[in-house]
Amino acid sequence: MFKSLKNIETAFQLTRLLSILTVIVCAVIVIYIKYSSDKMIAKEREKIYVLDKGKSLMLALSQDMSQNRPAEAHNHVRMFHELFFTLSPDNAALNHNIQRALYLADRSAYDYFNDLKEAEYYRRLISTNTLQRIQVDSIKFNFEEYPYEANTYAQQFITRGSNVTTRSLITTCYLENTIRSENNPHGFLIIQFKVLENKELSREKRN
Repeated sequence: MFKSLKNIETAFQLTRLLSILTVIVCAVIVIYIKYSSDKMIAKEREKIYVLDKGKSLMLALSQDMSQNRPAEAHNHVRMFHELFFTLSPDNAALNHNIQRALYLADRSAYDYFNDLKEAEYYRRLISTNTLQRIQVDSIKFNFEEYPYEANTYAQQFITRGSNVTTRSLITTCYLENTIRSENNPHGFLIIQFKVLENKELSREKRN
């Protein structure tokens, strides 16, 4: 009788121990799964995706957004200037470049564009068959304060039928973070855009 009770008590204790161990193992598994999934989600959020010629998404080489932001800022400012100041004497191509550039900036860039338009700058460029291109020499940033200040140093080359004019171009602006989109893949917005200098450096006759 006592032996049977002792066996029942031992079996009960063993069952309880197995139950506790099972609960502990299950808890450890759940915690590990949650940790692994959180780590995976965080890692995915650090990845950057870019459009490949507007057709498909490609994973950028950099896996760390914080490390890649300065490079993206540099590309954003360079892209804006190349689109905004590279102009051909073709109305459709000119407007296409300007519209793409304005997606990257706020009202300050549009106001500068509107001033040039009202001064008939673009009309004269088309009517005289003038080609304008830009060469960005350097872009200096201040990433210590937000929004980030950017100063761009470039040269403009204005090609007319009889001559080629070289002009200096110095601009300043600030960068704010914004939502990434097809029209704004870097997720920056140029604000307070200003042209500080745009003067003629040389003029050479064409052969």
